[in-house]
Amino acid sequence: MNRRIIGLLPAGGQATRISPLPLSKELYPIGFQFKNICYQNNFNDKEDKLHPKVVSHYLLEKMRLAGIETAYFILRPGKWDIPAYFGDGSMLEMNLGYLMMGLPHGVPFTLDQAYPFVQDAIVALGFPDILFEPLDGFQRIIARQALGADVVLGLFPTEQPQKAGMVDFDSTGKVSLIVEKPPQSNLRYMWAIAVWAPAFTEFLHSFVSNLKLTNDLLSLPELPIGNVIQAAIQQGMRVEAEVFDNGSYLDIGTPSDLMLAVQRFAGCT
Repeated sequence: MNRRIIGLLPAGGQATRISPLPLSKELYPIGFQFKNICYQNNFNDKEDKLHPKVVSHYLLEKMRLAGIETAYFILRPGKWDIPAYFGDGSMLEMNLGYLMMGLPHGVPFTLDQAYPFVQDAIVALGFPDILFEPLDGFQRIIARQALGADVVLGLFPTEQPQKAGMVDFDSTGKVSLIVEKPPQSNLRYMWAIAVWAPAFTEFLHSFVSNLKLTNDLLSLPELPIGNVIQAAIQQGMRVEAEVFDNGSYLDIGTPSDLMLAVQRFAGCT
């Protein structure tokens, strides 16, 4: 059965590392775009076609390239500038919706707000404050998941394990371990995008629901989504890796990567 694919973009962060900002970090302008063609010269006589391109636009473009027509931003209260900017998604030929996050205890809680809307769909997860290559990243992980995996992670090389969820996997791509932000690691790859089947959506929902029932939520630390995927591995779920050996990843939520992104995307895209 061909299931619909729905994109989820958690936008619950407060951007404390790059604050203060006059807008939501997901709308930070990174580079420029033209409506029709990218002119390398003569910017002055083409000013009517030149527009800033916000960081989350890049992620939505890659989702749309993979055939994803529907996506939800999951927002923290106050981030009304995101729906004001993207509206119904017409600029990307997508159907965009906006959900409100509930408990502020990490990405799993934020994603679980979408449960009633995605429980029967394939979910494609991307973080709207990141920039990554390759362009066909979502296409490749969707194609791999279609072969039967419960979860497929898109992996990128990194030399900064302290900033990432590091992944151990075998020669077939089977993931055995996810370690969140280790100070040091012999692992070479971090995960940054993912796609999963309804079985993992149910697992995530049950995991979060159990935490709500059995924990003092006021004292609960922020939970990484990588921890939930690791718990799924331990329960026997099939988690696989699609490696982008020549891929790149930038998180504009850190000052150093924000500066690098602004420099790297100074032209039009």
